Amino acid sequence: MTVLITGANRGIGRGLYDHYRTNGVPVMGTSRAGAAPFQQLDVCDSASLAALGDRLQGTALDLLICNAGVYLDKAESLETGYAGELWAQTFATNVAGVFRTVQSLLPNLRRVNAPKIAIISSRMASHERAPGGSYIYRASKAAVLNLGRNLATDLHNDGIAVGIYDPGWVVTDMGGSGAEITVAASVKGLSDRFAELSKATTGCFRCWDGRPQSY
Repeated sequence: MTVLITGANRGIGRGLYDHYRTNGVPVMGTSRAGAAPFQQLDVCDSASLAALGDRLQGTALDLLICNAGVYLDKAESLETGYAGELWAQTFATNVAGVFRTVQSLLPNLRRVNAPKIAIISSRMASHERAPGGSYIYRASKAAVLNLGRNLATDLHNDGIAVGIYDPGWVVTDMGGSGAEITVAASVKGLSDRFAELSKATTGCFRCWDGRPQSY
């Protein structure tokens, strides 16, 4: 089994990277800077995506974890905030970046039996949970949830299972110090969810602890 994690240099991505490495699973991680031990990847940059594909040509991937993401509108005001550039940057990373990463690495996934794609979304994607605020982040995570569900349909005949996951509210730079769970708890739950993902459950939207999430 070989795993690739985008945005693996910090937070949940780094926790997942360390988890697989500690358990003896061949794992590769990416970061925008590309400092060792990570592969360089900017999910918004066509040349960077193409270069990663070239470097990994012929490499079989069992699990692609699309974790790279941004949360740029935490402190924005409804009256004066949410500038167009924030919308563009967020959707380029959190939505198009996921799609383009999957697109670039499909040849690698198709080299194995029963490959999997795990997309990190958020419970903030749910249309049933609407407490307000964080409009850009919520919209981007809802969009990538929709993206994942449609990828699950289109890749089903290829035998590629796609799952979408809420990592929980985690104590990271993004989640803040007042979050509910540790990186270790989130990582343990997520890795269990990825292990149980199959063609039978493709298109699922699950919380880190296994609870189904509302769409």
